Amino acid sequence: MDKSTLLVLGPAAWILLAALLVLAAAVWRLALEGSPAQMLVAGLRALVQLAAVALVIAFLANRGAWAFAFVGLMFVVAVWTSGHRVAPSGRWWMAAVPLAAGVVPVAALMFAAGVLPFNALAIIAVVGQQIGGAMSTVTLGGRRVRDELDVRRGEVEAAVALGFQWPAARLMVGRPVAGEAVLPSIDQTRTAGLVTLPGAFVGMILGGATPLDAGLIQLLVLISLLLVNSTAAAATLWLACRGAWVREPA
Repeated sequence: MDKSTLLVLGPAAWILLAALLVLAAAVWRLALEGSPAQMLVAGLRALVQLAAVALVIAFLANRGAWAFAFVGLMFVVAVWTSGHRVAPSGRWWMAAVPLAAGVVPVAALMFAAGVLPFNALAIIAVVGQQIGGAMSTVTLGGRRVRDELDVRRGEVEAAVALGFQWPAARLMVGRPVAGEAVLPSIDQTRTAGLVTLPGAFVGMILGGATPLDAGLIQLLVLISLLLVNSTAAAATLWLACRGAWVREPA
């Protein structure tokens, strides 16, 4: 068995990739009435983007300062992605606020503590995971709160009629559902090592690290994501309660 990877790579892997993608698109279309093109394009984009990122990371391996430029690009893409999911016809760029609120303080703490080194690979790997986690949280939380406020608009207006300010009235409706976006992170942390073996842990083990070191690194990543995602969800709720996602005055 090749110990350099968990999976056996070769021609069969490429054939399987194509088959899995086609099957996923078929299920997406037949069972969920989604557009198969959306699934196929996502898979093809992942292929091209991962190949490009691999080349970029190899180039940045010994260029720590340039890693921040790459992380900045990741942040911009995350803002575009989440913003257009939450407010496709509104102020989508406001997604930068919860993303930054979640990622920047946590990354700064890791740098200040000396845990995150000024190394391109470490910066891209760790901060990239935090941006990805915050992006998912903003998307899920923003859409969930938006839909809840639409469905329960009458309750919000009734609270305003009783003397509540609009943000406070929206908060009563939105807060119970905003935290649902953080549940996947909580479940992933609770079940780490039992249901799944997270990627950082496996990668460290394969790279020759001791199980204890690999476990500590993965724990730092998981716990940091809890704070990143909780803060991002809170900031997303704050924006929604103040009508910051919509173009017209709240």
